[in-house]
Amino acid sequence: MTGIDLLLSVAFAVGVIGFVSVFALVAIYLERKVSAHMQDRLGPMETGGWHGWSQTVADTLKLLLKEDIIPTAADKPLFKLAPFIVFTGSFAAWAVIPFAANLIGADINIGVFYLVAVSSLGVIGILMAGWASNNKWALYGAMRAAAQMVSYEIPIGLSLLVPILLAESLSMKELVEVQAGGFWHWTIFSHLPFALIAFVIYFWASLAETNRTPFDIPEAESELVAGYHVEYSGMRFAMFFLAEYANMFVVSAVVTALFLGGWYAPIPWLDIPVETSVVGSAAIGAFWFSSKAMLLVVVQMWLRWTLPRLRVDQLMHICWKVFMPFSFVNILLLSLWVALCQ
Repeated sequence: MTGIDLLLSVAFAVGVIGFVSVFALVAIYLERKVSAHMQDRLGPMETGGWHGWSQTVADTLKLLLKEDIIPTAADKPLFKLAPFIVFTGSFAAWAVIPFAANLIGADINIGVFYLVAVSSLGVIGILMAGWASNNKWALYGAMRAAAQMVSYEIPIGLSLLVPILLAESLSMKELVEVQAGGFWHWTIFSHLPFALIAFVIYFWASLAETNRTPFDIPEAESELVAGYHVEYSGMRFAMFFLAEYANMFVVSAVVTALFLGGWYAPIPWLDIPVETSVVGSAAIGAFWFSSKAMLLVVVQMWLRWTLPRLRVDQLMHICWKVFMPFSFVNILLLSLWVALCQ
């Protein structure tokens, strides 16, 4: 790696950290407003003036200034390390997200495989947090999270095989490039019904991966107080929170890249080719990519305040007896269609 490549990698990493931090603030504020309006409330209105825009900033500063409390009976090294591992798994996934044709951290030829692999690191951190807290509610939450996340990784992986089979590539960039030419060429529309089934299964299974309602039983307040991070406070708690919102964007970005055309506009003439303007192409591409991903993030928030929380047995039933059979049949039929018709 040359000095310029190293400098670009560092700049990209710093940019991602800044984007994640700003996105988390915007998403928390947006979630408060979405939930408030769905319940016929106003949400934050005072702090910061216009619609309480700085309420989330004030809450962030409060978390940064709060005392970092570690339980006496906790396993201190593991307790301290767990939030960093959870955040690292979320942060590492951003390396292969293709915001634009010329705006991607690492265009590796196994991008999807890398994404699925590093996202599994979060399970390790969650188990560490639950065990190290020496709290039965934290341990229950961690075991629930591990069982849930490991189970739902299977239908997620099977769903991702659909666009991979169609594009014949594991590169995130190539998976987007095959969707050029307008929304009718996007995977979700151009390969019905296989891609639509995979899209639905992946999106719902990703809610379980990110512990979002209706699959948020690891953090069930009415049962487990707060789940695996019940003993955490201050900045360590904020890192769990930051990782959750970072994961929300990551799963939405994967849907955008593999099913919804990635950085391409719905209509081709709204795009700017790289040959015309490198900066303009990156800016427009990032705009379309981020807009699609943010729309899916809002859908996740909408579902949180619409659906009730599932029971543990219902959650596992959906995974093993609904998503898994549909995923296998979908892959089988698609494979036969590709072998016979293409």
